[in-house]
Amino acid sequence: MKLDVHGIKFNIWLYFILFAAGILALVGGAQLLLIRPYYRSNKISAIKEVASTIQEYVIDNLRMDEDATKKASQFAINNNVCAVIYNDEGQVVYNSDSLGDSCIFNQLVILGDLQFRPLENGTPMKELLLANDGEISEVLSNQRSDQEMILYGRRVQANLVNYYLFVNSPLEPLDSTLTIFQDQFVVLSLTTLFFSIVISLFISNKISRPIVQMKHSANELAKGHYDVHFDGGSFSELDGLADTLNDATAKLSKVDELRRDLIANVSHDIKTPLTMIKAYAEMIHDISGDNPLKREEHLDVIVREVDYLDHLVSDMAELSKMQSGSYQLKLSTFSLSQKIQDIVRLCQVMIDEHHFQLIVECPKTLMMTADEIKIGQVIYNFLSNAFKHTGDGRKIIVRAYEKGEWVSVEVQDEGEGIKKEDLPYIWDRYYKIDKQYQRAAGGSTGLGLAIVKAILDSHHAEYGVESEEGKGSRFWFRIRKTAEWKFKL
Repeated sequence: MKLDVHGIKFNIWLYFILFAAGILALVGGAQLLLIRPYYRSNKISAIKEVASTIQEYVIDNLRMDEDATKKASQFAINNNVCAVIYNDEGQVVYNSDSLGDSCIFNQLVILGDLQFRPLENGTPMKELLLANDGEISEVLSNQRSDQEMILYGRRVQANLVNYYLFVNSPLEPLDSTLTIFQDQFVVLSLTTLFFSIVISLFISNKISRPIVQMKHSANELAKGHYDVHFDGGSFSELDGLADTLNDATAKLSKVDELRRDLIANVSHDIKTPLTMIKAYAEMIHDISGDNPLKREEHLDVIVREVDYLDHLVSDMAELSKMQSGSYQLKLSTFSLSQKIQDIVRLCQVMIDEHHFQLIVECPKTLMMTADEIKIGQVIYNFLSNAFKHTGDGRKIIVRAYEKGEWVSVEVQDEGEGIKKEDLPYIWDRYYKIDKQYQRAAGGSTGLGLAIVKAILDSHHAEYGVESEEGKGSRFWFRIRKTAEWKFKL
């Protein structure tokens, strides 16, 4: 299998390894760089505590009895330090030695031009302490063993007397400790990196597997296989992405079905009148050319079919123009009540022929700001649609009213209704509930509701349909009664 260095699997693995290596480098570097100052700082803190305990046993004890002195000496031995306490005259009042010759108090100390032994003359030590504000903490080199040592001193006031306490302790060599630590760190690093590789491979596989599967499914979808299914695995984000892709796949399948229907229906719509025109033209040429009555009848059929083709082309052009956003609405404030009455008068012949019970519920003073011609086209399409799907003698209601900031229009019929699963698609071009497409009667091109949708979208209107099989449908739309929406165009 070819390694994809740009793939999510490789990059997750790489980032995980780099993260683990970075953490190890940070920890290891910090330890190696800080172990010496950290050790010294801790050692000084420990010596200060030792000094405080010796002070408690010896200086703070008013009697400085033998028992307290022994406890102080034993404590100094346990902590591997030597200690000395001077009074104001530089005389030794307490001495505890667990280091022997390694203790600097037993050695010749050189301070500038001054040479002295601390246990014989404590005045220089006292003056050194006073020169440093009563407390010192120094790292010195032992002249005999060349070993680093810590000298800590403080001035203590007790029983109205000044005392000068000094504690000396060796610093343990860290070279061997650092070597052991380095060896352990190498082993720890290799072990950590090994487990990091294993864990990162597991995590990268778990994350990338559903993505790779979705990629394969997407490739199948691109080939037009709409039966693919996207599985997002156990991660909520990927699962949400898979749900979105599955929904998109279902919609693409429906769009593809509509596309095939559109091609078939448009082809049918164009082919049928062309066939009729050709047939009747041939009849005029061969049969009725010399018969005025027959010729006139055949020419009427040709004219009617040409008119249908003209309407079809005009509707398709209008729909394309509305959906592309190139159509400019001609806004005006008009009487909605008067517009509805005008549309009803246009349909009066059909109403009388089928004995529809048409009821108009609209206040005479109701006004609307919109494109009057296009809104009239919407209402006419709703009403025409109700005529087609409502049986003779049934009731149709046209209702218009004002509610809050909205002006609403409804057309309700008692027709056969629409199936629930078909409702989301009735606004699509050439969508037919009955897949056995037939050209609509009365010269309709089948684009009415698609044009309605484009008009209402351009008005930023809200619209919809409510329907129940066998009980009829209610088509509606509403537009804000103020013209504020027009500034969104």
